[in-house]
Amino acid sequence: MMVVFGVDAHKRSHTVVAVDQAGVELDRLTVPATAAGHLRAVAWAGSFPDRRWGIEDCRHVSSRFEADLLAVGETVVRVPPRLMAQTRKSGRQPGKSDPIDALAVARAVLSNPDLPYASLEGPTRELKLLLDYRESLIRERTAAQNRLRWRLHELEPGFDPPKGSLDRYRTLNQIDQLLEHHQGTVADLARRETNRIRQITKEANQFQNDITALLGTISPTLTTIPGCGPLTGARLLAEAADISRFRNRDAYAMFAGTAPIPVWTSNQQRFRLNRGGNRQTNAAIHRIAITQLRIHPPAQQLVARHTTQGKTKKEALRNLKRRLTNIVYRTMTQDQQPQTNTQPQAA
Repeated sequence: MMVVFGVDAHKRSHTVVAVDQAGVELDRLTVPATAAGHLRAVAWAGSFPDRRWGIEDCRHVSSRFEADLLAVGETVVRVPPRLMAQTRKSGRQPGKSDPIDALAVARAVLSNPDLPYASLEGPTRELKLLLDYRESLIRERTAAQNRLRWRLHELEPGFDPPKGSLDRYRTLNQIDQLLEHHQGTVADLARRETNRIRQITKEANQFQNDITALLGTISPTLTTIPGCGPLTGARLLAEAADISRFRNRDAYAMFAGTAPIPVWTSNQQRFRLNRGGNRQTNAAIHRIAITQLRIHPPAQQLVARHTTQGKTKKEALRNLKRRLTNIVYRTMTQDQQPQTNTQPQAA
């Protein structure tokens, strides 16, 4: 009998619920989020020879437990938090608790056999850490730029830097020259903010160079897809973690949220937007699609063909994103298995 262990992971403890193939709870266990607690959970689960683990994909709290399970040869499936929440809401037991959440994770694994398997973290984990840190720097810089604009409005009401120019050294130097004629706390804070923006920009650019170099060693042909820049390609790789953990391109499309959802009946076939899947991956593929609509003739022809067939612009764009998902999947798969000709054919 196949037994699925659903795990609700937290900072200090993990709750595990065992269910059979019908989703009926067999047993439950709560262990500390320590190496000893992880070992205890594995020993407890050892009485079921045919087993699988499902862990809610919150890797800031579950990564250590997941790594320990993989290290001893366990099979682990990652369950998106949104999918777990939907399964919990559809259950008959009201409320929310760690055992309820763990039970929902296990049942989500049973009802979604195409969920990706977890694998030991490699270079893609480093890529994700670098990307996440760079994005935090960009958010910090944006906040500093917004504060600087208000201080400039107070000090120099007629001076309004163009949008997107406050990370350019020329604009920042011009602001410093204007601030030389002002004294007081507001001017001092504005000077500090221009210096901070320079520091963040320099650090963010260095991280972008590191990300580009690491991307080239993992998937060198991903950026040859028209519209896929280094940061977009790195995000696709970081979120996929290991492309081989997906059974096929359709499973990857479900993960990316680009697989269409049928909402039709009778003679009219319609599909709606898939709001599930990994939103970071979906956003990256959307950026590629929007760029291709602007610069890539084959993508423009594809969308035009669908619109002439009666589809809306949004429906045509979803078809383009679905095709791009296949191209991304094929490219990353080929880069894992180097061949003589790995040039992808973009949309």
